[in-house]
Amino acid sequence: MNTVACIIVTYNPDYAGVSRLLAAISPQVAHVIVVDNSPARATQEEILNLIPENGHCITLGGNLGIAEAINRGVLAAKELGVSHVVLFDQDSLPSPNLIDCLLHAMETETQAGRRIAAVGPRYQDVKGQHSSPFVKLNGFRLQRIPCADDELVSVDLLITSGSLISIKALDEIGLMEAQLFIDYVDTEWCLRANSRGYEIIGVGCAQMEHDLGNQFIRLFGRTIPTHSSLRYYYLMRNGLWLLKQKWVSRSWKIMDARRLFLVSVVYSVFVGRRFENWKMISLGIWHAIIGRMGKYSE
Repeated sequence: MNTVACIIVTYNPDYAGVSRLLAAISPQVAHVIVVDNSPARATQEEILNLIPENGHCITLGGNLGIAEAINRGVLAAKELGVSHVVLFDQDSLPSPNLIDCLLHAMETETQAGRRIAAVGPRYQDVKGQHSSPFVKLNGFRLQRIPCADDELVSVDLLITSGSLISIKALDEIGLMEAQLFIDYVDTEWCLRANSRGYEIIGVGCAQMEHDLGNQFIRLFGRTIPTHSSLRYYYLMRNGLWLLKQKWVSRSWKIMDARRLFLVSVVYSVFVGRRFENWKMISLGIWHAIIGRMGKYSE
């Protein structure tokens, strides 16, 4: 019998949002594991007060990064004896049938003889700025893949939030890469899964709302997201680290190298706090070269 544990990673969250997420997901799974990265004791206590009857809370006492938090949750889920985990950010809200849709898709494709690493939902950004397409590498570009309510599509990447992963796949592929800390964690794991003969599936009937946390601006006729300068550090460092991995395909390396170059130019020259962005992007490049990973430290 398949059983699912939900792993939710929190960091200084909006309590009302976490409460809505817990109310939506706890009836759908056997266990809820909240892994809290918040450093403040008061925040940790507030989160403990939200934990449902089938819930467990792991307090890390400080921000160890999303990858390490997921890994701690997975280890706890394995001790509970579940067959699958589903991962959520604190800013997501799943539909009432999300787990049933994902689990059915996983079972159907596995029974058909396919090696499935993860299945994930379609999502709508709560700010209405971005309706997620699934994506697949086509040549040297990421192609948007449409997916109807009754469809399953083969994709190359899923965002962390909403992804259902079997414990068997995690045992064979490995846990998240903790030294990445935040950006590229989901991308790295999906590409690693692909390199080991696993498939990633997008599920049309599974849907959720998700807050990407981005602000958007118009530049050269296009809408682009903006972040803090620190996020550009992680984006550049981790993206370049991934390009150095031997198991990453040549097509991915060419596509993402071009994208990282454009990011470095756009956000250093045209967008936001340009000098601060340039400084953190440059530092990210340097740290990728010398192999300094983990949490950024002054």
